[in-house]
Amino acid sequence: MPEFSDGADVAKRDLRVALLAHRRSLPASRRAEAAASVQAELVALVRRLRPTRMTAYVPVASEPGGDDLPAVLRAALPPAAELLLPVLLDDLDLDWAAYTDPESLRAAGRGLREPTGPPLGSAAVAGADLVVVPALAVDRRGFRLGRGGGSYDRALARVPATVPTVALLHDGELVEAVPAQPHDRPVRFVITPGGGLAAVPDVARGASAGRTRVP
Repeated sequence: MPEFSDGADVAKRDLRVALLAHRRSLPASRRAEAAASVQAELVALVRRLRPTRMTAYVPVASEPGGDDLPAVLRAALPPAAELLLPVLLDDLDLDWAAYTDPESLRAAGRGLREPTGPPLGSAAVAGADLVVVPALAVDRRGFRLGRGGGSYDRALARVPATVPTVALLHDGELVEAVPAQPHDRPVRFVITPGGGLAAVPDVARGASAGRTRVP
């Protein structure tokens, strides 16, 4: 799920350009292998947690997870559970609507695919038991580098601290540090093809002090 901005700072912009170039350089076979690995790890997490509501997104282009990710997650969820996908608003905030099957998606602007169901409002993410977000990189503090629009930072600000938030990455994108600004919101876990589900290092230390829990 891309984010967009015309005013990203230089450090973020340069890192973003480099990471996107590297993703575009990945051969199709490696992307397919990465998608399968990420999907398998995320499905295992969903089956373990059995959330009654979770959020995810439709990966596009070189994003890890594969464009069939919503269908895979829907099949892994309990029958009565909700899978919410984002709808990008004009101000770059995110609304949410339910995903039921591939036919419930429509083409939207900027290459996105969005659910066609009734909008549930920006606050719907606050009721999720599991939140899955895109990222270009995540650092040891949990800060993620997106595509610059701040959409997911606003969404993550609405998520209670006890809810697992998971970013999907390619190998090598869990890094030492990314430039962070006051509005940035951290995630607690990442999934990579080679490393599977992992707590962000600094957050993992917090877990031992009782501030968060590894699923």
